[in-house]
Amino acid sequence: MTAFDPRVTPARPDLAAAHLRAEVEAARYVEGRLQRIAEPVVDLRKAPDLSLGIETQALHGEGFVVYEEDEGWAWGQCERDGYVGYVAASSLAPAGAAPTHRVRVLRTHVYPAANMKTAPLMALTFGALVAVAGLDGAWARTRLGFVHAAHLEPLEARAADAVSIAEMFSGVPYLWGGRSSQGLDCSGLAQTALRAAGIEAPRDSDMLAALGEALPLDTAMAHLQRGDLVFWKGHVGIMRDARMLLHANAHHMMVVSEPLDEARARIAANGGGEMTAARRAG
Repeated sequence: MTAFDPRVTPARPDLAAAHLRAEVEAARYVEGRLQRIAEPVVDLRKAPDLSLGIETQALHGEGFVVYEEDEGWAWGQCERDGYVGYVAASSLAPAGAAPTHRVRVLRTHVYPAANMKTAPLMALTFGALVAVAGLDGAWARTRLGFVHAAHLEPLEARAADAVSIAEMFSGVPYLWGGRSSQGLDCSGLAQTALRAAGIEAPRDSDMLAALGEALPLDTAMAHLQRGDLVFWKGHVGIMRDARMLLHANAHHMMVVSEPLDEARARIAANGGGEMTAARRAG
């Protein structure tokens, strides 16, 4: 049978999604059950073990197709980008009403009433999804509570510029596997920015390296422009212009903007190798 990327294929030796019956071998096949992320940010792990690092994160309102629940863990697939893994079963809720809006600012609060002086119930990060039931003045009424309506946008909205979205995250801490305003990694930043601009970007840097149009490395440095992606082994950044690189990185442990030449020299000096690719995503 065909080999599939386990990161985005809901299949294990003992269990696989029913739609993969003819494509992968498993002891049994099950139909998935769509649920939604009920917490602001939820960690997804490769195995049901809290001591493991996180592979990626799911944000409030995003769909998660569950194939198995066992001992407090749900194994399934993120509807947003297909990533597969384990999340806490308690972080999920029935699918309910489909989301209508997403958070368009770095972070916003949810209040129990249409009043900013009440104690917030939670904070939602950029990209979190909510179902708006109506408006109360400047406030959007949701199942969770009230959100300032200007902090939301309809799901069909698209940013004119992916880089402007990435720039919003400047100074946000680096977090391996993260993709929220609380912390994110290099590919989480690139994916978030590209998707906000309507470009269907996958999760990891090696996946992103197949996106868009390849720029020949021998001439790329002379032709880079705003929005281009540049890659090293296991790392990706997005160009603010022909010279400045914006990336979440473990050297600064945050999202920073710096001259590409400086980043290249430091990465090479620290054993990270030379740039491996440059892509024009869209």
